Amino acid sequence: MKKVILVAIVMLAFSCKQKEAEPFGKESESEKTESVSEGMPAETQSPEQLGEVIYNGKGACISCHKADEKLIGPSLHDIAKIYKDKNASIVSFLKGESDAIVDPSQFALMQPNLELTKAMTDEELNALESYIYSKLK
Repeated sequence: MKKVILVAIVMLAFSCKQKEAEPFGKESESEKTESVSEGMPAETQSPEQLGEVIYNGKGACISCHKADEKLIGPSLHDIAKIYKDKNASIVSFLKGESDAIVDPSQFALMQPNLELTKAMTDEELNALESYIYSKLK
């Protein structure tokens, strides 16, 4: 019984070992990869990954658009194909600077979401465009 207690104390002592203190002013590894967008480290995030985060999150795109089939709005595949074929800019549309070319009859449904996209940075809009083009097969 004494041996069990002694082993438990030794294990407890090793498990409570404190992390070594970093020198003053030096960034820790966790600070270097600080999360900038919903849990994805800034160092490893591609434009397509950022675009996917926006599509699924603050852009609310997923509520109306699916990757390969029409939901409320056209599929991402159809959007990418039409914009590529017409050499048009998805970013320009999302900024409210160009007309709808995929399904103009549903533009009224998209207008409230354009207020969200107009408030996004150019980096976010370019990332969203990259994500949409990544769905082109």
